[in-house]
Amino acid sequence: MLIAGFPAGAWGTNCYVVAPAAGEECVIIDPGHQAAQGVEETLRKHRLKPVAVVLTHGHIDHVASVVPVCGAHDVPAWIHPDDRYMMSDPEKALGRSIGMPLMGELTVGEPDDVRELTDGALLKLAGLELSVAHAPGHTKGSVTFRTPETTEIPSVFFSGDLLFAGSIGRTDLPGGDMDEMLGSLARVCLPLDNSTVVLSGHGPQTTIGQERATNPYLRQVAAGLGSAEAPRRGM
Repeated sequence: MLIAGFPAGAWGTNCYVVAPAAGEECVIIDPGHQAAQGVEETLRKHRLKPVAVVLTHGHIDHVASVVPVCGAHDVPAWIHPDDRYMMSDPEKALGRSIGMPLMGELTVGEPDDVRELTDGALLKLAGLELSVAHAPGHTKGSVTFRTPETTEIPSVFFSGDLLFAGSIGRTDLPGGDMDEMLGSLARVCLPLDNSTVVLSGHGPQTTIGQERATNPYLRQVAAGLGSAEAPRRGM
């Protein structure tokens, strides 16, 4: 499997381009602020053809380039229905203005084809299988995507702003909820195998085993003790 990721824009949001191999069809995950150029460069470098954009949640730092990317390749965008409104109204999702100069650079709105994600769905796109898990806490419609484990490669877990290396997503914006976040960590993350590779919305790659051992939030959830204090990231 080919996974090409890069941090994009003012918030350094990780955008991922995923394909079975070079020269084949691909899926684009979270094309955020100023990600369109990086997406096009990645597609050219690996000779890839997009078939869909899939979104872990609706915050502007993860969806700002959805309209131009989908429009350029005539592909649909997949998002959970609880976060769909954020594509057209990003300021409402943040509870404040994100700044007129920055907003002037963005194409706010929905692409022509929007499809809705559901918990437990199995997306079969571009020769890939992505298991969808609804994981509210950062936003009401946050989801994660996971590839199947094989004898040759471990599962890859695209965690969005649910789980980071050493931390979790913030819960102080509209739709955020710490109790829901802890529930999602327990339900979605803890059952995963230690070898599962975690590719999050911000920051470096990690594994479930590493986070189970060192992440204060995941350790507290595993112990059933509630929340812990540590820096949280994400928009």
